[in-house]
Amino acid sequence: MDPAEIRKLNFIPDSDYPRKLVTGPVLERLSQHEALENLLELMDYKTLRAEQTAFRSQGVMRGIGLANFLEMSNPSSATYGRGGVSIASMDACTLRLLPTGDVFCTASINEIGQGAATVSAQIAATELGVDIECVRVNFGDTDVAPYGGGNWGSRGTGIGGEAVLQTAKALKENILDFAARLLSCERQMLGLHDGHVIDLASSDLRISLKDLARIAFFNTEKIPAGFTPELNVTRSYSQRTYDGICTNGIQASYVEVDPETGYVKLLGHWVVEDCGTVINPLLVDEQVRGGVVQGIGAALFEQCMYGPEGQMLNASLIDYHVPLATEMPDIKVAHTSTPTSTSELGAKGAGEAGVAGASAAVLNAINDALIPLGVLLDTLPVTPERILSALSKRPD
Repeated sequence: MDPAEIRKLNFIPDSDYPRKLVTGPVLERLSQHEALENLLELMDYKTLRAEQTAFRSQGVMRGIGLANFLEMSNPSSATYGRGGVSIASMDACTLRLLPTGDVFCTASINEIGQGAATVSAQIAATELGVDIECVRVNFGDTDVAPYGGGNWGSRGTGIGGEAVLQTAKALKENILDFAARLLSCERQMLGLHDGHVIDLASSDLRISLKDLARIAFFNTEKIPAGFTPELNVTRSYSQRTYDGICTNGIQASYVEVDPETGYVKLLGHWVVEDCGTVINPLLVDEQVRGGVVQGIGAALFEQCMYGPEGQMLNASLIDYHVPLATEMPDIKVAHTSTPTSTSELGAKGAGEAGVAGASAAVLNAINDALIPLGVLLDTLPVTPERILSALSKRPD
């Protein structure tokens, strides 16, 4: 049976969520069926299968491998706290409206190259109606930033981003409450747009955030008696409904294997991933691509080799083979979107989505290519030596 058809039969029905696993955790909701259909269309699966058949008739061994993945993200305290381990499952954010009308953001998550600062700025800027360039982000240690869990377990946007959103919503309410008192109008009449308080009915500009902040900080005589504007706000968020929220998706790899040399040529790689609400598509796609490269490295190249005395023989990047750009195929990324209902933002993690299925997709593709030769490999990395060894052990 075709691998895609087998998966269709074994996926959890879309109507069967939330789904409790026999091990205890509950899957809130997955998009396995939609992701598979999108992948087959993205890669033009039927055309590739026909192409594969044509090449096999010419003695060229090509294979297609599929691999589904789940990535646990947005962990609750059930992950560590229940066992007494002091790893925070919550995150917090502080937002300040500065006298310049800019916004200063500090949060308990941290930047490790995945774009957390950009995402935090986007969330705050969108909610507060300011340009992203007007949001300054500074992630510090716990002496400076509010306490929280930081980035681990693909939780930066899902939990830390939700903390930023809730903080921005609270600051927005405080700003509009202050503006309504200054302008002697109803709070419900006002909104924020392009760095200004606006009249929602007419879209007229009423007062800029810069002028509003200057009154709060430098012209307090203009503030109504008995009222103090609160333009520094801190809020926290933790996901408490499930043990974790699963990102899901599927990957496919297309390879060609040379039986004479054992060499594997990567022809193409496709990913359809569902991390809920996508805040920054470019950042998500590049995280996924980076993870795919890591997964391909594990599948084909990366191996710790030891001598008879236990001495590591390839302990430097001169000898330890990691993937190079020239060895990588085109990696096409697409998305389905199933926002989590546990947060207003609806975001799930994406930090490990690329690496989670890549190795399996490549291995499945290699085995698919070698089916006519009666070879099945089950050990990573699939080096030329291992392919040639397996071919040499075939029964005559």
